Amino acid sequence: MKEKSKRKIMIGFWVFLGSMWLCTIISKSIYASQLPIVATESVQQKYVEHSVETDGIVIAGDKIPVTVLSGLRVDKVLVQQGDRVEEDDAVLQIDMEDLDDIIADKQDAIDRLRLQIDTLARNEELERQRRELEEQRARDDYNETARRENTLVERAMNDFSEAQSAMNDRSGEESEEELREALQQAAYAEADAKGRRDDAIKEAGRKVEDITAPENEDATLELDRMELAGLQEELARYQAVKDADGVIRTPSGGAVTDLNIDAGNRTSDSAVMLLSDDSVPCRFKAVITGEQKKYIGLNDDVSLKLDGGRAEKMTVDYLAEGAAGYELYVDLPMQTGTPGQTGTLTRAESGDVQMCCVTPAAVYTGNGRDYVYVVKERDGILGREYYAEQVNVRVLDRNDVWVSLDAALDGESRIVSSSTKEIHNGDVVRLSEE
Repeated sequence: MKEKSKRKIMIGFWVFLGSMWLCTIISKSIYASQLPIVATESVQQKYVEHSVETDGIVIAGDKIPVTVLSGLRVDKVLVQQGDRVEEDDAVLQIDMEDLDDIIADKQDAIDRLRLQIDTLARNEELERQRRELEEQRARDDYNETARRENTLVERAMNDFSEAQSAMNDRSGEESEEELREALQQAAYAEADAKGRRDDAIKEAGRKVEDITAPENEDATLELDRMELAGLQEELARYQAVKDADGVIRTPSGGAVTDLNIDAGNRTSDSAVMLLSDDSVPCRFKAVITGEQKKYIGLNDDVSLKLDGGRAEKMTVDYLAEGAAGYELYVDLPMQTGTPGQTGTLTRAESGDVQMCCVTPAAVYTGNGRDYVYVVKERDGILGREYYAEQVNVRVLDRNDVWVSLDAALDGESRIVSSSTKEIHNGDVVRLSEE
């Protein structure tokens, strides 16, 4: 009986131990299943290569403006931006009815101006004839006045001479006093005659001067004639457009880079379109960011692949800050590319080998610091366990593949590269290879 009791006790004890062992296994499994599973990596020696890749477009190296007589209404635009045209190709069709109206208005303005010019010219001729007549009359009056007054002076001089002779040859009939009085009066008369003559001649001379003096200049007629010449020149240009049936043609060949006119609008003094200048090489234009500019600069070698072509080695010829970033230009060889063609520019820079590199996924940033998690071991409630320790680092360089660090890490460090859950400093973790 006692043996049975002992056996039962022993069996119960072992069942208890088995139950405890099973509970421990189950508890440990449940605990472990709730832990974050992390993958780790080791630091590597790598080149942190930087590459710049950007899309761009071919633009004309220089442009030729296509100008048209202003004021014309466009009926049809026969080309589009990007089209290739040759010299003397038709690019615009002008509204012929509107052109006829313009020509008629110009002709009316010319006719009115001609009538005004003719009237002014006739009036000027009549005024010239009037002045000539007045001048001739004034000169005749001057000559007549001079003749008449000189005659009066001569008579007064004769009277004075006779009075002198009488004084010198006086007879007994006349007293000396009377002769002296007569001589004095004759002298006065001669002086008065000369004075009147001088005044009269001066007055007549001034009238001649007044008539022959230059008049104020009047440029009205000359200005009207200049305006008429301008209108006639304009009319000739409009007529030339009409003679060409309203078709506007290109002065040279090239690609249409800019189109500044639409059907229904009127032309202005500015160019209606711009053509690429085939005598000047094209350029490739791209825009890069400030970050990309760190790895590409003026005169740097780049690889350029235009659509439909192969990659060619080129050089950055111009780089400057623009409105949307940094504008980059590459001068293309002659006969390479056409305006509007797209392409891709690339540049790779390997730099120096970096001794401590990890993948970007392993680097965290928070509170203004960069850090990584390193997996370490310690004793836990269920035995040895792994945990994540935060290690602050300083990023020296990085690209899309590698991050170079300044940190207390070595080849034995197991650095967390991914985790199934968010982890924090000191959290217990499981290794993905377990």
